[in-house]
Amino acid sequence: MATLYVENVPKELYEALRAQARKRRTSIAAEVLTVLEQNFPSGRELKKRRKLFQRLEQHRTAAPLTPGPFPSTEQMLREDRER
Repeated sequence: MATLYVENVPKELYEALRAQARKRRTSIAAEVLTVLEQNFPSGRELKKRRKLFQRLEQHRTAAPLTPGPFPSTEQMLREDRER
């Protein structure tokens, strides 16, 4: 695993990282790794996301299996006019 050293971290940013790490009961290094993982996904993670979005798009564009439990808008308008 590679090692990354960061110098000249602004005090405000460091304190925010430190507070978040304390809140989660982790080290500052673990918190930095979490932030990096969330904001810079690996190639494998991007591939998984693309597959997920493709599946979501397939579900979104697929025709419904049934017309649903509700009457169509046209049917409801006709019923209202007949009252």
